[in-house]
Amino acid sequence: MRARAGDLAAAASLVTAGVFAVLIVAGGRLAPADPQRGDLARSALGPGAGHPLGTDELGRDILSRLLAGTQDAIAGPLAVALATTVVATALGLLAGYRGGWADAVVMRCADFAHSLPVGLLTIVVVGVIGGGYPMALVTLTVLAIPADTRVVRGVVLAQRGLPYLEAAQVLGLRRTRIAIVHLLPNVAPTVVANCLLTFVYALVSLSALSFLGLGSPAGSPDWGRMLFENRTLLDLNPWASITPALLIVLAAVSMTVLGDRLLDRALDRSRT
Repeated sequence: MRARAGDLAAAASLVTAGVFAVLIVAGGRLAPADPQRGDLARSALGPGAGHPLGTDELGRDILSRLLAGTQDAIAGPLAVALATTVVATALGLLAGYRGGWADAVVMRCADFAHSLPVGLLTIVVVGVIGGGYPMALVTLTVLAIPADTRVVRGVVLAQRGLPYLEAAQVLGLRRTRIAIVHLLPNVAPTVVANCLLTFVYALVSLSALSFLGLGSPAGSPDWGRMLFENRTLLDLNPWASITPALLIVLAAVSMTVLGDRLLDRALDRSRT
């Protein structure tokens, strides 16, 4: 029963991810109105004809801004997750498979960086140094790499003593070839699952930074920014704040479920 519930949750999450993928590509074209065009005569309206989710303080259509903002809200976290995964996978393979001085150097650096308060440090860097959204992406990527490196290294260490790697070494294959051709495919499920969880971390962090005014620029249809700008409209049109918050939660939950499911399958595979 529990396994069936997990499969249903994973299927629902996969469908949700597919919908978000479509909105990333075509969200702007699906918007019923110009997401940046305001009409002060129709500001802070509740849901009604012509505006299914109402309007914001400047009279901009909420639904149009949500659809058009999907790309802004998803692209940044996706870039952080992919960049983090590439670097962390390379470092984890180097530390876990090569061992020795490489393992010592990589893991001491990872341990130090992992001990830093990520959220506070991100706010300080973006707030003091500036750079806006691009600096937030770079900072989150750098601070996410150590944790992901530790995960990849742990999986590599579990694989290092298995017979297929020993056979490849006996055949005289180069370490680089063994790591990329033979080892990487076996750790790939965990890497992909961890990438999804890193995406969730980046999505929530970037949304929080935008809410604090340190992420996306003012007026952009980013979900975190919309949540900040529309927080004063809870009495007039609560959907202006509720819907971007719900989309952030929905995206985070769906990716978390998919990541957990992939990790469970990777663990089941390793036991067989």
